[in-house]
Amino acid sequence: MNFQQLRSVRETVRCSFNLTEVANALHTSQPGVSRQIRELEEELGIELFVRAGKRLTGLTEPGGHVLPIIERILLDSTNLRRAGQEFVAQQSGKLSIAATHSQARYALPTAVQEFRSHFPNVKLNLHQGSPKQIAEMLLSGEADVGIATEALTQYDDLVALPCYRWTHSVIVPPGHALLDEPLTLARLAEYPLITYDMGFTGRSHIDEAFAHQHLSPNIVLSAMDADVIKTYVELGLGVGVVASIAYEAERDLQLRAIDAGALFGINLTKLAVRRGSYLRGYVYAFIESFAPTLTRAVVEQALSGTSSSSLYDI
Repeated sequence: MNFQQLRSVRETVRCSFNLTEVANALHTSQPGVSRQIRELEEELGIELFVRAGKRLTGLTEPGGHVLPIIERILLDSTNLRRAGQEFVAQQSGKLSIAATHSQARYALPTAVQEFRSHFPNVKLNLHQGSPKQIAEMLLSGEADVGIATEALTQYDDLVALPCYRWTHSVIVPPGHALLDEPLTLARLAEYPLITYDMGFTGRSHIDEAFAHQHLSPNIVLSAMDADVIKTYVELGLGVGVVASIAYEAERDLQLRAIDAGALFGINLTKLAVRRGSYLRGYVYAFIESFAPTLTRAVVEQALSGTSSSSLYDI
């Protein structure tokens, strides 16, 4: 049994049983992948995959039981390598962060700048995606830390911790009628709206607020990028609803913001890491820089499953 055999099995599942994609991911040949799988099956004495001719179509029942064990072994091998690196080069390495656009554009820069000043020899990789893509990057090991408001708590293999609370703002051009009277959902529903795609940046709270009052908002454009939303508001296509941190008065000179926290409620951004992963010292330092309440002790307690529920009352 060897790690290449285990990786072949894991990647086969990740690539939906397409051995051509598996071979590309592992930088080998398709026959080589097939051989690695067969050799492991022979050693274990079970078939891991359902076959239709030469094609793999799914996991067998034994394969479904074995896969989590393979995942743990490969995760532990990664942790072992990181533990060694921690002592060989404590101030250098790589840190991969996955975040939504709003987090990457508005919430992360200060923390990244501070982190770079303390760890100049750590190479930072910043990935952007949807909350679901961020979770998948964490689960696959492509990212060390994930930051988003949606979805991260839905995965048992992730530990998601609260970072900060935030609200939405309604953005309009100067002189807009909504600036003259108290903002209500009924008034807002009278205008074409531009806001986030489903699953992004508190969109579920926006939809739930309108539904609760039996109102049907006229959403004419949705996007995952607050800068895109602001651009189309400036062009006069509608009224925007964005995260409050996405409005910058000194830059958004052609826009005005109205606090909408009372309409759409409070959102909670979360930071996630993969359960069971070994985090190097500088990863803990970055996490605390981004969210000061998430000290190393707090994160370690959460990873061990002993954190207090009071953490979620921030």
